[in-house]
Amino acid sequence: MRAALLALALAALSTTCRGASSPVVQVDFSNPGLTPSHWVLTIYPDGNGHFLSEGDGQRTGAKVGIEPVSVDRDIRLTPRFADRVFQTAQRHNLFNSECDSHLKVAFEGRKRLSYSGPEGEGVCEFNYSKDKEIQELGEAVVSVAMTITEGARLENLLHHDPLGLDKETEFLVEATSDGRAQQLCAIRGILEHLEEDDNVLERVRKRARWLLARTEK
Repeated sequence: MRAALLALALAALSTTCRGASSPVVQVDFSNPGLTPSHWVLTIYPDGNGHFLSEGDGQRTGAKVGIEPVSVDRDIRLTPRFADRVFQTAQRHNLFNSECDSHLKVAFEGRKRLSYSGPEGEGVCEFNYSKDKEIQELGEAVVSVAMTITEGARLENLLHHDPLGLDKETEFLVEATSDGRAQQLCAIRGILEHLEEDDNVLERVRKRARWLLARTEK
């Protein structure tokens, strides 16, 4: 499945209207204990990008909802966030460096950061990095992926289980408050829909309004 997902991501990348020399950063994440267990996030300097994952069943634990079969969509992040990503790549030799600590720490998911642009290309992989900037970037892109997958879950619940939006929006508010979810601008569309939809619970609309107020510009 991982090979198929990478092939799809590369196909999406190759069909973009951008020039061949346009800088691009791609994040490939895998953790069998999570849902989705594998995703690929592509980011361009202007904040545009693409997110691709494959659904793999129901989540375990207390927060269970209808999982998207897959997420395959263009996304928009803030230029400020994109600039952080590319500045980190530049400061770390285009990711041509050893970034895994090789320490015996809890498995947080395998992150593969890759850069390609006119200056060259590079790749580094890590579970946990002793380099503070690399570690923080890894945590940030995982938070972005959470936001995007939560947006897809909200869309599914809206169509198949509107009452389930209550728990899911409550979770998203909590995740936004503690930093587990970042770049709410990537799911602005579904949040605006929920805020304006008279057919969902009023507290769902209120939470959507709260989240929109914290959407990054």
